[in-house]
Amino acid sequence: MCDRETGDWAVWCPELPGCVSCGETEQEALQNILEAIELYLEPSEIELESGAIIREVTV
Repeated sequence: MCDRETGDWAVWCPELPGCVSCGETEQEALQNILEAIELYLEPSEIELESGAIIREVTV
């Protein structure tokens, strides 16, 4: 989607909440969202203390 005021392009991935990006051109915005998706899906190393309880919540 192109912003009428700035001319910038905004892109988002509805399947990944909060995964959004933008660019000055449509091509740049598409390249940026690919990087955003990769970063979103990149596993994070979480160090938990021994005996920590993990719960998954689905909304």
